Amino acid sequence: MIPLFFRILAKLNKALLPKMWHRDLQRLGKMQKLIVAWRYWVTTRALG
Repeated sequence: MIPLFFRILAKLNKALLPKMWHRDLQRLGKMQKLIVAWRYWVTTRALG
């Protein structure tokens, strides 16, 4: 149940949140860093 939830959440993140893989992570603002961290956290939970 939990992995399925994170997979669905990861798909929503992919569809709704901006992609920041092409940017320098050190130059991001606080909110952008929060979005990157959130996407990373959800993705690792969905894969594992």
